[in-house]
Amino acid sequence: MQVFFVSGIGTGIGKTFVSAILAEALMADYWKPVQAGFDEGTDNQTVRRLISNAQTVIHPETYRLRLPASPHIAAREENIRIDCGLILDQFRQMKSDRPLIVEGAGGLLVPLNDSDLVIDLAEKLEAKLILVSRNYLGSINHSLLTAESCRNRALPVSGWIFNDQFMNYESDIVSLSGIPAICSIPFIKDISVNSVYDEACRVGDQLAALLSSAPDRARE
Repeated sequence: MQVFFVSGIGTGIGKTFVSAILAEALMADYWKPVQAGFDEGTDNQTVRRLISNAQTVIHPETYRLRLPASPHIAAREENIRIDCGLILDQFRQMKSDRPLIVEGAGGLLVPLNDSDLVIDLAEKLEAKLILVSRNYLGSINHSLLTAESCRNRALPVSGWIFNDQFMNYESDIVSLSGIPAICSIPFIKDISVNSVYDEACRVGDQLAALLSSAPDRARE
């Protein structure tokens, strides 16, 4: 099973929207292991609402925390500790011929507990990273810091998916990070099942190339 871990350069970057497009275009399964905050609905519910194919399986969260905060803080509020071992146990039970899209919480350096960051979970899952960058003032710095974190860990990165539009930062981020662009998603005011389907069709060839360039990972 090919595993892709979707992480952003920060919070509110569009990871869930991009994950829905990936799931739709690749007929992939979706999993968000740690959900922090759900008063306005979970990311699971959002992806379920936005995709139209009948193949995608949406796996339940390992942790579903009420407080919309950093996962380690949200977990602390409920007197629990996020255990990456439990997340990996759930992952090992997933068996499918379809790719798996794993959505992280916030950015790569967000703490899950007092010792594990989101980037540690991505590494434990042996996933290829897909980095979502949203174009805004300051996004070059945030993007390059994210790329540097991946480089320091020697993590495999499939590429950038650029979301929204502010100025033309994309070529600079690609050049300075050394990480290729996968595709660009324009600003979409009304995100719906139709817009996700349209974008999945428009960038489907670029996304399908991920499958041919990503070897299957052996499970422990």
